[in-house]
Amino acid sequence: EGIPAATVVIFRNAPQGGPPQVLMTIRSREMVFAGGMAVFPGGRVDASDRELADRLELPDSDEAAHRIAAIRETLEETGLDLFRQGEYQARLSDLLTRHHSRWSPMVVTPHVFAWQGDHRVSLNHEAQQGIWIPLDYLSNPAHRSTLQIRTPVGKMTFPCCRYHGYCIWGLSYSMLQEFLRKRGEG
Repeated sequence: EGIPAATVVIFRNAPQGGPPQVLMTIRSREMVFAGGMAVFPGGRVDASDRELADRLELPDSDEAAHRIAAIRETLEETGLDLFRQGEYQARLSDLLTRHHSRWSPMVVTPHVFAWQGDHRVSLNHEAQQGIWIPLDYLSNPAHRSTLQIRTPVGKMTFPCCRYHGYCIWGLSYSMLQEFLRKRGEG
């Protein structure tokens, strides 16, 4: 069992009838974890998420705590209130990674919401930018690439998608690919 975390893939219909879009945040460079990277909003499940799930007497309080954490983290990081203006769509596959400040494993549970509000985001200190990216761009194989990273054990190559100078890779890329496949766009 790893440290529980949750994240959110938020999509919306574009203004003026354009293609659907997904929200990515660009992490602040000062952040220890994923500084400067394009990621989905999210973070660790904490005791208050579990307490709220228990207080609401939800059928699967563990699953509910993950969803509550995803909604809370999204509100904190982007100002988007998924309780009021989001429509829950699905849960994606859990992903196993290591906690960024320890060697402990972390289990990340992604949730998908359709955004029903306006397009403005109000970022906190964790993000330097929020960008809505067209799904047809992300699903186009021409925009897929690889990213090479130097590690203590040598160079490693990862699949990625590049958008206006940003690179979506790692867990975010995996979540994005599963989301696109489920929508029939991957």
